Amino acid sequence: MSSQAVEVEILGKLTRVNCPAGQEEALLQAAKRLNDRLKDMTDKTKVTNEVHLLTIAALNFCYDLETRDSSTQQHEELQSQLNERMEKLTASLDDALSKIQPGKPVPFA
Repeated sequence: MSSQAVEVEILGKLTRVNCPAGQEEALLQAAKRLNDRLKDMTDKTKVTNEVHLLTIAALNFCYDLETRDSSTQQHEELQSQLNERMEKLTASLDDALSKIQPGKPVPFA
């Protein structure tokens, strides 16, 4: 797969980054998101040390990913529980239906 250099601006500094072909727009959007977050952090915290800002931003992004992964795992567990319940309900209905004799009225409770 070929790549090409794309120029992005972070905190007013231009940086050339290699990017897989066809992913340029995603990279530019990611750079804009990072730059916006860094500017927001600068305004809120008054921290101007770029290394410190980038470290905090990296930790925040990692935290976001961790919580998203955790949320996805919880969703998958709930989905598995729901599937298990549906299978038990289906088996119970199949069992009840197998006991019904054709042509015989079904008593209602």
